[in-house]
Amino acid sequence: MPKQSHPVDDYVLAFATLKPNNADDLYDLVANDVFFTDPFNVVHGKDDFRRIFDHMFETCTDPRFRISDVAHSDKASYLRWQMTGKLKSWPYTNLLFDGMTEVHVNKQGKITKHIDHWDSASQLMRHLPVIGSIIRPILKLFQLKPARKTS
Repeated sequence: MPKQSHPVDDYVLAFATLKPNNADDLYDLVANDVFFTDPFNVVHGKDDFRRIFDHMFETCTDPRFRISDVAHSDKASYLRWQMTGKLKSWPYTNLLFDGMTEVHVNKQGKITKHIDHWDSASQLMRHLPVIGSIIRPILKLFQLKPARKTS
């Protein structure tokens, strides 16, 4: 018996193949009132959703999403991903983020919520000049010290 597709499956494919010349494939799958949030942005509406990805293409060289896992529940779907790319301007940093996206779908099969979860402090800011020198010691405050070996 063939597996029944889920509306989010097309969204996953659009993300995995996202490039400036096929971004409309992604935008066509979202509702007009889509809600998007990530560590830096909170936007409502299809036009602002599009601006998020236009900005990504403007500031990053060859951004890619590799989807490693997808799960569906009654209320949402979850995409586990890795994003790679490189900043086009100073500090020209290579990007490597691991994250998860929570996706909600309406009865028409359109994406109504896209909620990104990833750690911007440890995956991005700690690697940047200047701000990284501030962030690294702060992150260290929360790390466990190595356990002492007892004989």
